[in-house]
Amino acid sequence: MSQLDEELRLLRDEARRFTENEVLPEANERDPEGKRISDALVRKLGDMGFFGIVGPEEYGGLGMGTLAYAVVTEELSRGWMSVASIIARGQDIPGATAEQKAEYVPDMVSGDRLMCVSLSEPEAGSDVANLSTRAEHVGDEYEISGQKTWATFAKGADFIVLWAKTDPDISPPHRGISSFIIDKSPGEFDVDGLSGEKLDTIGYHGMNSYELNLDNVRVHEDKLVGGEEGEGFYHIMKDFEQARVHTAARAIGLARGALEDSLSYAKQRKQFGQSIGDFQAIRFKLAKMATNIEAARQLTHDVAKQVDQDQRCDRQACMAKLFASEMAEEVTSEGIQIHGGNGYTTDYPLERYWRDARLTKIFEGTSEIQQRVIADGLFERGVFGDEQ
Repeated sequence: MSQLDEELRLLRDEARRFTENEVLPEANERDPEGKRISDALVRKLGDMGFFGIVGPEEYGGLGMGTLAYAVVTEELSRGWMSVASIIARGQDIPGATAEQKAEYVPDMVSGDRLMCVSLSEPEAGSDVANLSTRAEHVGDEYEISGQKTWATFAKGADFIVLWAKTDPDISPPHRGISSFIIDKSPGEFDVDGLSGEKLDTIGYHGMNSYELNLDNVRVHEDKLVGGEEGEGFYHIMKDFEQARVHTAARAIGLARGALEDSLSYAKQRKQFGQSIGDFQAIRFKLAKMATNIEAARQLTHDVAKQVDQDQRCDRQACMAKLFASEMAEEVTSEGIQIHGGNGYTTDYPLERYWRDARLTKIFEGTSEIQQRVIADGLFERGVFGDEQ
């Protein structure tokens, strides 16, 4: 097991109890019906401090770092990945000014004011520099027009952090990307020129995703995050390291749910006069599942420590996200196999873990993008990251 200090073990155990008592019962009730996370559970997450795990201490956050974030995320995801995801809607705003942080972050870390992050577009998912949404500076405001997709939690959020091009003609194109804060009411698209349409997804039911349309949405210039000289792109790239650790931890939690449920099922299910857990084929499946989960956890925790030490770890973060997400799909699928026909019903949580695990191979950069970054790093910096 990954070596955690006493503080992190206590945090893990607290998150584990919370998941068992609060998250799992709600997940088992609401996810099969396609219902989002309840407001009551969101308030409880805030009371636990989970929206401020990596939030700056000067604004009321816990400032515990990325490793603590990964530990809590794994526990919550073991119950319901949507819950492990919503805590990322607090924490902090990458690249925000001191004034912006003072206005937003204290309420974010308490869970009273949550954000949606809107980056992807129909023609710009992995290709971030190819954004077409335009923000034009007019007087003391920006007018934003374009289309966004996969804006998760957009309707429920109190504000949207949205990336757009302020200079579409600049070269290289990533230098023209900036981000903006768009204030709105939770549960509404009540900003002039802003509308949203829910996307129907096969999983991730607790966190609805939306396609957004912006037609001259006006925001004051003090809602520009950073500047117009490409800072927005670098905020994205830097934030990806922690975001990919977060995704890896979510994948590990899903896989662990499949392992724990499958182990319990193997002990109880009788066939041919004995527990199926007595058969070598089942025992070997469980052994491999456990080994792969632990390997993913060790890698993810190591990368989390590098992020906390402010080391460059873009390639390693991609490795953790790639390995954990691919592992999670395999392990949850094996969990269904162990459950046999019962695993293919909605009577057991396995199908939820399986559906959600499939998504971890897509968001925060697809598995193919992770492999590209890893390969580029090998050719540019060598096997050990040294300059060649």
